[in-house]
Amino acid sequence: MKVKRIIPCLDIKDGQVVKGTHFVSLRQLGDPVSMAKAYSESGADELILLDISATNEARKNKLKLVEQVKQVISIPLTVGGGISSLTDITDALQAGADKVSINSAAVNQPDLINETVVKFGFPILTIAIDAKKVDGGWHVMTHGGKKDTGIDVIQWAKEVAKRGASEILLTSMDRDGVKSGYDLELTKVVVDAVNIPVIASGGVGSPKHFVEVFQQTNASAGLAASIFHEGIYTIKDVKQLCKESGVTIHET
Repeated sequence: MKVKRIIPCLDIKDGQVVKGTHFVSLRQLGDPVSMAKAYSESGADELILLDISATNEARKNKLKLVEQVKQVISIPLTVGGGISSLTDITDALQAGADKVSINSAAVNQPDLINETVVKFGFPILTIAIDAKKVDGGWHVMTHGGKKDTGIDVIQWAKEVAKRGASEILLTSMDRDGVKSGYDLELTKVVVDAVNIPVIASGGVGSPKHFVEVFQQTNASAGLAASIFHEGIYTIKDVKQLCKESGVTIHET
């Protein structure tokens, strides 16, 4: 079994970390800089920072916050939200991002994936895919989960991998915030369809859900928000159970 990563995600709106259910009913949970620092110090393998309202508000990512977060962490930082051009990607990297995540922009401008790889190299581009169950399959959702593109998730995953994306951040909208566990069926079909790492996201309620996704799929990482933000479980709790269950976990 390959080494697995545990990744907290900070969804940002109006300068605060927020979390909802199915991408709605958002509630504020704290200051992103202090939370980022705490996660870095407590064993997180990476951190994902998403400005979740940037696309819908037709504005750029607030990179001052990226700079502030980068100053207090010692782990890789992925930044997403409001990034829609090579200039935006350059700005995010200069602000301190190690990788950038795009969703709506990739769907609207697929060639941006190829152009990014040509300009910056392979390891910096994460394609976020927000998936919603529709008629027995999954559709790609954009604009913070508000727009159904009608695009099949599995086919889109194959395309972004072919175009040179370095990894996929796969979020099940149906499981988001529910705490019933990852969508293992969705995760498995996407992981099996591509040859790049896939980060599983959406639905974590306990450390056992990380064990399940690692044992039942080839996901390279598990992402969570609520259980960490609310102090229900710690990253140490998750890593300990993973190791006890035979999962090879990244050591920071």
